[in-house]
Amino acid sequence: MSSGKVGAYGANSKSDTNFRRTWDQKEYEDKAREKDKEAHEAALAAEEAAKKGKRPPRKKEDLPKATEFMKARDIPLNLDKNLNKTIVIDASAGSGQKQPGFYCDVCKRTCKDSARYLDHINGRSHLRRLGQTTKVVSSTLNDVRQKIAELRAKSAAAAQAKQYDFEQRIKDIKAAEAASKAEQREAKKRKKEEERQKAEEERTAGADEDMMAAMGFGSFGGGAKR
Repeated sequence: MSSGKVGAYGANSKSDTNFRRTWDQKEYEDKAREKDKEAHEAALAAEEAAKKGKRPPRKKEDLPKATEFMKARDIPLNLDKNLNKTIVIDASAGSGQKQPGFYCDVCKRTCKDSARYLDHINGRSHLRRLGQTTKVVSSTLNDVRQKIAELRAKSAAAAQAKQYDFEQRIKDIKAAEAASKAEQREAKKRKKEEERQKAEEERTAGADEDMMAAMGFGSFGGGAKR
């Protein structure tokens, strides 16, 4: 039985590093050579273009093949949702937005303002990543008729809802006016009853004083003595 201590990773020796992550050196060497080759070819192409007085060719992006025509957006962009707001951006994050602006999750790109963002999402590169072309499908006569029918149905539903709301509002106004009139009538009734009670109390008090005077009783008030 070995007397050596067993490490936390089950190693019997300090020199045993099998638990560490290993790297395929040949794979990374091939990647480095491929990158150097691309850079060399780009430099040669730029030099050749410069001799002809042209701009150096841009590297073509490996975009997916488009499978459908351009589609209309069914989700609002809400470009003003962060207006007058302060947003904290974590630049140390591994992925996502790293600087202020309008961020495109599809292309992993940030645009400085809304105009550039609109140009980007309507551009070829963004649409190709969505699998769409820059061409719009041609509408047939049946498509136009169907769209008109949908718009008419939508307008009719909106008008009906608006009419219902108007009628309901009229009913609410009438109910509020009736309640206000009933409250006013009740207030007048209470006021009249209070005035009647006050007049009755004054009449009763006057009759009592007359009766006491007729019986020869003086006033019990605190009059001045002579």
